[in-house]
Amino acid sequence: MKKKLALVAFGGNAMLPPGERGTAAEQSANACQAAQLMVEVVRKGYELIVVHGNGPQVGNLLLQMEAASSSIPPFPLDVCDAMTQGSMGYLLERAICNELRKHSLRKEVVTVLTQVVVDPEDPGFAHPEKPIGPFYSRERAEVLRVENRWQMVEDAGRGFRRVVPSPTPIDVVPKKAISALVNQGQVVIAAGGGGVPVIINEDGLVQGIEAVIDKDRVSALIAAEAGADLFVILTGVDRVWENFGKPDARPLPVIGVDTARKMLQAKQFPPGSMGPKIESAIAYIEGGGREVLITSAEKLKAALAGRSGTRIVRQTTESRPEPTPSRRGKKTSPGQT
Repeated sequence: MKKKLALVAFGGNAMLPPGERGTAAEQSANACQAAQLMVEVVRKGYELIVVHGNGPQVGNLLLQMEAASSSIPPFPLDVCDAMTQGSMGYLLERAICNELRKHSLRKEVVTVLTQVVVDPEDPGFAHPEKPIGPFYSRERAEVLRVENRWQMVEDAGRGFRRVVPSPTPIDVVPKKAISALVNQGQVVIAAGGGGVPVIINEDGLVQGIEAVIDKDRVSALIAAEAGADLFVILTGVDRVWENFGKPDARPLPVIGVDTARKMLQAKQFPPGSMGPKIESAIAYIEGGGREVLITSAEKLKAALAGRSGTRIVRQTTESRPEPTPSRRGKKTSPGQT
């Protein structure tokens, strides 16, 4: 009997949270914490694909390259994505392997350096809006704009930053290898940081391109392609909320995909936080997926047991939202991110 398959996606902040310097020791310790969560999914009877973010890690790498740019030529963004896929994949691979050993689970863990194909005509290329890397002075920003043809924007009065496109992923390379490894019972770490963005050029060849792929969107694509039974999105809140921040705010234990789409269109979910996660959940379900679970790392174990989290499912028959906590109890909804 074929085992169930889960894909778990979490952000780069899980391994480099705000306030930490980002040392190898810090990120290794954080990888061990993440590994405990991943192995909990395996212990629930699932084969596993892991997708992680890399925003803080790529930011640090770009800072290092800027500091050394007078001595060592900096690498383009697609190569930086590949570098962090490798380094973060190693830390997670080692941590998950050790956690599996602690539970006497005989599985191998493999990191797949993943390329993600995007359309060169994607509208995102005409309107780059994803800020990356360090802050620059106005003078340095102008030099980089001319020399590298970068688009630079002022960011909240803190200086100038480069902005790059964030196109929609349309294919994953090597998707057959990812599925084959999972079907052999291996734990697969794939599309780290959203994967390395590439296009198919006029000669039909793969060509790297400087862009950023949303990790939740590519996770939805991989989950659907691999036939995942469960797509888990770990975020900063235990559940999705309706009317967040308002007196009638209420948590949503279960949402049908049609309702999720209507709520998204009604701007219930901000584009900079929960919106992309709901869009990814809808894309996965529409691609043939079965169930999405959105929750926090702290509540993952409870959510897998049905005691927390928000489940997005295909059917439209939904449980009623839980009542809003009493204002006299001084209990408020957490931030929806």
